[in-house]
Amino acid sequence: MQASALIVVAAFLTSILSGVFGMAGGIVFMGVLTWLLPAALALALHGVIQFASNTWRFLLHRRHIAWPVLLWFGLGSAASLALFSVILFAPTKFLVFLGLGLTPILVWLPERWIRLDAGKRAHAVAGGFVANAISLISGVSGPVSDLLFVNTTLNRHQVVATKAVMQAMGHASKILVYGGLLVSAEGREALALPATLVAVAASMAGISVGGIILDRISDAQFRLIRRWLVTLFGLAFLVQAIRIAVA
Repeated sequence: MQASALIVVAAFLTSILSGVFGMAGGIVFMGVLTWLLPAALALALHGVIQFASNTWRFLLHRRHIAWPVLLWFGLGSAASLALFSVILFAPTKFLVFLGLGLTPILVWLPERWIRLDAGKRAHAVAGGFVANAISLISGVSGPVSDLLFVNTTLNRHQVVATKAVMQAMGHASKILVYGGLLVSAEGREALALPATLVAVAASMAGISVGGIILDRISDAQFRLIRRWLVTLFGLAFLVQAIRIAVA
């Protein structure tokens, strides 16, 4: 019961972060779930709740979505999903926390080093493949897909809306690969269906609150705060990965 309550509260609070910054919330929520649950089950549950959260986010901001970018990104995502469907991969807590800890480093890469542009087909396809693969390993891919927007002219609303669809693709992939665990005895014991539905509703409410905050900050504040948030959380998860490795 305590774990279920914590998951619901975390779903709400972290979705506020996602609603404001387009990422960070998913990273924190994945960390909470991995702390409470086995890695594969955490990935599956994260996929369900975050898929609902991101779907709600792109519906709220649908007029800002850059649809041409998503077509090519989706092709890359589908290719990585096909790859993971035929290989044997068993996620572990160490790999999840390591991925959560290392991916935020990407937000500090000097912009002059990054030649990626989501508007270019090859970049979008490659970005979709890599981002979705990392999502299937560590649960999140926000900092990876964010690199595609470094050299874009999209504003903060367009970035948040377009990334919501990108991330929904990644979460749908996790459901397809790991979702069977949710209906297993282990999955039903970890989080009953009613609690899962409450967590989904809480995530949608958090996205709505985040959208209100997003309207009140500038593009400069959006980029600066987001960078520091994912870095601080990333460091915390990297420490956890190290603790697991040396235990």
